Amino acid sequence: MEYVQEQVATLHDLTGQVPDAPTDRAAVVVPMTDREYAGLAPERTLETLERVDPARVIVPLRAPADRVGAFAEWLSGFDLPLTPLWCNAPAVEDLLADRGIEGPAGKGRDVWLGLGLAAREEFVALHDADVKSYDAAHVPRLVAPLAEFDFSKGYYARVENDRLYGRLFRLFYEPLVAALGERHPEPILEYLGAFRYALAGEMGFTSRVAREVRPEPAWGLETGLLGEAFGAAGFSGTVQVDLGVHEHDHRAVSGETGLVGMSGHVASALFRALADRGIVPEFDTLPERYREVAERFLAGYAADAAFNGLAYDREEERSQVDAYAEAIAPAEGDDRLPAWAGVDLAPGAVADASERALDAL
Repeated sequence: MEYVQEQVATLHDLTGQVPDAPTDRAAVVVPMTDREYAGLAPERTLETLERVDPARVIVPLRAPADRVGAFAEWLSGFDLPLTPLWCNAPAVEDLLADRGIEGPAGKGRDVWLGLGLAAREEFVALHDADVKSYDAAHVPRLVAPLAEFDFSKGYYARVENDRLYGRLFRLFYEPLVAALGERHPEPILEYLGAFRYALAGEMGFTSRVAREVRPEPAWGLETGLLGEAFGAAGFSGTVQVDLGVHEHDHRAVSGETGLVGMSGHVASALFRALADRGIVPEFDTLPERYREVAERFLAGYAADAAFNGLAYDREEERSQVDAYAEAIAPAEGDDRLPAWAGVDLAPGAVADASERALDAL
């Protein structure tokens, strides 16, 4: 435990106290896919939110038509002011196409749809549904600082089964941002490197910031939102909040749906955020510079694991670094969603289209 302040304000869990927070003026966005249906972690999350009693809970839901009805019925069983938002309903897809909002579906687009509706409240909290260690303090901790700050970001330790997790952050994002910062000492890279767990999905926004950000449509969501938060909130408007120790579901390393596949989305989101500020990395040398920085980080993680009696396979982590290095390439195109503040689409129209589609099942 420590209490050091960093480049962004850092709020530590020093006493276990749950801060007073205006949760009655906050909406909570919890994206889900059909794999979360009736799962133990999502059920625990929603039951915990019953004790938090937020103003609204928005569940952006991506599920096939033959399963979404049962999913919505399951969600209705919780004692919450909960709105399911069927993100891939044909009526919602048609509405987006009519407004020229097309591109890949994914978690980021689901979150974007949820943010539009949630921003009707003064504050918005966003978190995933697969956190096995979810706690009733999480939403208050994310929302309480928003009386003074515009954007809050959760951080936590990822230690499970006697080993270090958080691999995509530790082994890819963190050393890549550090390598970029060595050649480009720019404020955006200082900001992106200031977070203790940049890829955490737990965040809080004022309604203004929620309407101004342009989310990535898929797995680059968290990285892209940090780039957007830099413009909308900056150092002075940002805070990171201690959420303790988290236990999540784990992904395989290889494959398009594994960590290697996700690394490409993270890299593209990062490079788009830099391009917005006129920063063009030297891609011919960046993979090797990334490996050099990552090697220094591996030495630190090996020492930390040994210090805490945790298992650590340095060669296996080095092989992940080599795999992630393949993702370091210029971003192709820009399929970020538009900011709600500037889009010709009412969030209520999306909610109405989703409700009609669910009623028609």
